[in-house]
Amino acid sequence: MQHLTKFILIFLGLLLGLLVQAHEMNPARLSLEEGENGSYSGTWMFPVNAVGLPAEVSFTDCQEEQRNFPEVKGKYLVSSIQIKCDETLKGKEIAFKGLTRLTDALVSIKFQDQTTFEGLASINSPKFDIPEEVSLYPTNYFWLGIEHLLSGIDHMLFVFGLLFLVSGTVNLVKTITAFTIAHSITLALSVFDLVSVPQASTEAFIALTIIYLALEVGDKHKYESTPWLIAFGFGLLHGLGFAGALSEIGINNDSLLLSLLFFNIGIEAGQLLVLPFFGLAIYLLKIDRIKLEVNSFASYLIGGLGTYWLIERVLSI
Repeated sequence: MQHLTKFILIFLGLLLGLLVQAHEMNPARLSLEEGENGSYSGTWMFPVNAVGLPAEVSFTDCQEEQRNFPEVKGKYLVSSIQIKCDETLKGKEIAFKGLTRLTDALVSIKFQDQTTFEGLASINSPKFDIPEEVSLYPTNYFWLGIEHLLSGIDHMLFVFGLLFLVSGTVNLVKTITAFTIAHSITLALSVFDLVSVPQASTEAFIALTIIYLALEVGDKHKYESTPWLIAFGFGLLHGLGFAGALSEIGINNDSLLLSLLFFNIGIEAGQLLVLPFFGLAIYLLKIDRIKLEVNSFASYLIGGLGTYWLIERVLSI
């Protein structure tokens, strides 16, 4: 009976892997740069794997002069776009039609006075006015970091598994912070082209870290003295995965350091946000009425998902 239970849990993990793909951060991206006499040129990028037809972008009180037929470049449909406004885009409205709950739109506009605007449109807020005085800080990368963490099944699973290995709330916060610091280091090194690792190989190794974590959870291992070491080591690898996601959508090079900073703060905030919910879920699974062997359940579930992702990612190399 015990072996049957193990088989069922592993099977459920593999089945869940088929139903829920590991997250890839693929927001749409509108990037524009101001030219002479109210003209703007740039690109409109929409993820290839998004469900449904590509979303459309429109500009109030501006005329679209050119938009090329989209071409597939990597994970995106990319089209060049040129618009003409009477004066400036500042104070004008940008609207998006066709966004989904899985696809937001990151907007980046560089003006001639060297100011920039960073905006994020979603299905709940598909349009907004560009302010007359634009922000100097790319704060939308903070929300992008939170979004990437909350919808990143593999990274969320890793954080969930850490709860079983760490004793004490303070140790847990230290461990999560160490994970953030580590992936911040490799993320910065990768974005600045100081380290380069094939994205497919990186994702396969991330799946391996999840399998290793599942084995540790199953053994009921506890890291009491230096729990942050395992998180820091694996965080270095996960940072390369974050870098691959950011490089796909591009970062405004004029605010590169600030964009990375806000993105990493967003990831840390997302991790700390989910900890109470994961802790409550584990507590409820341990109550007498359920009497579930939580470590075994989590180990086989995490291991099943990690195994599926490993196979999938190795085959894509």
